[in-house]
Amino acid sequence: MNSDSESLQNQLLAWLLAQNAETGEPNSVDCEENEGVENFSEIVAALNGGAFELKSIPQTFRLGEIPTVQERFQAVLKRRLQSQIQNHPPLFPWEAQLIEYPECLDKPSIELVPVWGWAAQQSKLNLPIPLPERVFQQLLEKCQALVASSLPLGAKLVAAVESLFPEDSQALNDLAGLVLRTPSRSVDVETMPNLESAYADLQPPQQMALSLLAAKQLLENLTLPISATNPVVERQWLTSAGVLSLKVEYQTQGQVTKLKVQSELPSKAIVKLQGDASQAIADSSSPGCLSVELHDTQPNQTYTLEVELKEIDQRPLLFVIVPTM
Repeated sequence: MNSDSESLQNQLLAWLLAQNAETGEPNSVDCEENEGVENFSEIVAALNGGAFELKSIPQTFRLGEIPTVQERFQAVLKRRLQSQIQNHPPLFPWEAQLIEYPECLDKPSIELVPVWGWAAQQSKLNLPIPLPERVFQQLLEKCQALVASSLPLGAKLVAAVESLFPEDSQALNDLAGLVLRTPSRSVDVETMPNLESAYADLQPPQQMALSLLAAKQLLENLTLPISATNPVVERQWLTSAGVLSLKVEYQTQGQVTKLKVQSELPSKAIVKLQGDASQAIADSSSPGCLSVELHDTQPNQTYTLEVELKEIDQRPLLFVIVPTM
């Protein structure tokens, strides 16, 4: 049944084309010529399973009429859409009504400062080539979550980088051991011979080694080891607003110990020093110096230092202080 129908369709198509070729009129088809097809109404009825009776056949069928109607419809639709857009301009998702924006700004506002202002620190790391901003941001977020953990450094490195290479855990563990044995000031890593390529052009083992090196240095920058024999530690962190400088002092007077943090801030900030049972908070409304301190601190206890610069990021930067005897 299907083959018969297809045959009839082919015959009908051939007949139509033959008629156009003979008459030289591409826009009309004469329905009374047969060219091998005696009864056109019978063919049409057969294509419809025999249940269709053709009462009458128009003399000509204008093939060019449908494209003309489509073009006119599209032109009308285009004019209607242009009119609607001019009368009701679309809004951005954050807009409730139409707002006129200035063409230029004389003084950039706080909102125009890059959101991830802590990422400027990457330029201070000892890396052979820079990481993509997305990769560095993800690494820094992971290191922030891990810096106060009691895990050994090797486990922290793997945990910080594994989300970037979820299917290469064994190779990641092997490279983490190599990175642990490599001094932070040295980048002579065997798995990274080509230092002229961009990160995306490196082989996966090279990307892993580079990410592990960055994670190690980030964790070291975020950790402030201090002791009675080494009572002062200083740290700097480059932000998009300027340099954040920290000076941590471990002071002892007899049996009484104290932690004091002096900070030089590039913008207004909140600084919070916190232990298990106590905390100290200081708030500055302008750039400059700010200090906090905790009394009766205990050795080998972990203390956290949060620095929040609202002008560059709503998320604070977290440091860890572990005083030892």
